Amino acid sequence: SKSRIVFVQSISLFSINHYLCPVKSKIYISMDKTIQTQIIKLIHQEVIPAIGCTEPVAVALAAAKAAEVLGRKPEKTEVFLSANILKNAMGVGIPGTGMVGLPIAIALGTLIGKSAYGLEVLRDLTPEALAEGKQMIEDKCIHIALKENVDKLYIEVVCSAGNETLRVVICHGHTNIVYVEKNGAVLTDLRKEGDACDAAGEDEELKLSFSTVYEFAMQMPVDEIRFILETADLNRKAAEASLKGNFGHTVSKTVSGAYGRKYMGDSAYTHMLAMTAAACDARMDGAMIPVMSNSGSGNQGIAATLPVLSFAEDIECTEEQLIRALMLSHLMVIYIKQSLGRLSALCGCVVAATGASCGITYLMGGDKVQVSYAIKNMIGNITGMICDGAKPSCAMKVSSGVSTAMLSALMAMENKVVTPVEGIIDEDVDKSIVNLTSIGSKGMEATDKLVLDIMTGKSC
Repeated sequence: SKSRIVFVQSISLFSINHYLCPVKSKIYISMDKTIQTQIIKLIHQEVIPAIGCTEPVAVALAAAKAAEVLGRKPEKTEVFLSANILKNAMGVGIPGTGMVGLPIAIALGTLIGKSAYGLEVLRDLTPEALAEGKQMIEDKCIHIALKENVDKLYIEVVCSAGNETLRVVICHGHTNIVYVEKNGAVLTDLRKEGDACDAAGEDEELKLSFSTVYEFAMQMPVDEIRFILETADLNRKAAEASLKGNFGHTVSKTVSGAYGRKYMGDSAYTHMLAMTAAACDARMDGAMIPVMSNSGSGNQGIAATLPVLSFAEDIECTEEQLIRALMLSHLMVIYIKQSLGRLSALCGCVVAATGASCGITYLMGGDKVQVSYAIKNMIGNITGMICDGAKPSCAMKVSSGVSTAMLSALMAMENKVVTPVEGIIDEDVDKSIVNLTSIGSKGMEATDKLVLDIMTGKSC
């Protein structure tokens, strides 16, 4: 229906007295309190608001920190980036600017960025600042270069004015400022001994597993994980904002438009596609709206949230069931990213849609075994989808992930699963996940380099 397509329902839908959701009631078993506390801390670290694509925004954050400590407007800004940061930041819209790419993000970071805002560093943008930033680009005050043999997530910004120079390094995490140096004097050095940001990153304090993720999502007292509803609220608003304009390739409006309804129908499946693609359409085109990210990616946060939310609304489940489904989805993404790494040649929608498929399977009434089947079905299907940078067409990839999430959940509910004799799937679901992440982090390294070569070698 038209009212469904515009996503106007709010979370107050869960005040309905008669629920149709088939999820069975749970028997709660106490988890170790220390592990519970560590997981909640981990979720708060990894699921955070962000405005704009996280790679150029992270570069803007480093630039903002450099300008703040320098204490004046830089006359020259040099930026050195890892290949993955460069790739992800080349073709994506920068919020509120109508422009794409790194130069304007860097300029605005030095002019109006506030490092205390984290991944919302550019939220104080004004028309005057935008004009000044454009002038900085015109004056060729910004220089960007590739830095090799560093972590996949590496950002180095060197700002100078007069005789003063300020150097800032972000490494391993999008907001992880590990080094600050002014005029040769080290002000901050959080690198581990011997770590020059050329390693894979710091060890995780808590290593998750499929069972830990599932049991946490199912067993935690609902009031202690209710905060995950913030992802639904924020990412829904991003989807709704997409309807106010024509963003990117308007993938959402294509799905919910005349041709989409005629050939794909009007169902829980198409509602999922439309809502998720809408948020991605707006975000990748530079809409000045925050989204709730996951593991450093706004699109991962969107794809882990909105398919689950949309499906939950269609089947009219309870608030608790939505909370547990969202928690299962987001924590599964965090778990997979622990071994995949922040950035890789593997498209993040593969990971995020896997989390969403888990949440959808649970909402369909699936048990732990069937949720594990959904994961194996996802890995057996879209593993290998490349990341060729953040850009408007990411909404198409996100839609592919959502489509596969639904199919994988449906198969799981019929106890159909990709078997260990097929491809990279293992009998053990955790081992299957390791196989997925090994391909993404190690096996596709040559692919990653070739993708960047192609992108930087184009004449456009």
